[in-house]
Amino acid sequence: MNLALLVLRVVVGALFVGHGARKLFGWFGGHGPDGTGRYFESVGLARGRALAILAGASEVIGGPTSTCASSGCIPESPRSP
Repeated sequence: MNLALLVLRVVVGALFVGHGARKLFGWFGGHGPDGTGRYFESVGLARGRALAILAGASEVIGGPTSTCASSGCIPESPRSP
């Protein structure tokens, strides 16, 4: 069961990285920050390019971070009583 959960976490983390790379770098057929920013502005968000960079960076950084945090690579912080 632990192996299955680890594989699931790695796959989901990789999907986050790939999706963020589409926004941030234009990889894997993405439109990069300019195209994503234009889309964000078309749906009513102000400063679309800045939001596209923020969204892409959070996915590229968050994918591996969530994978490591949920699989035990990053230790839990101590809880105060």
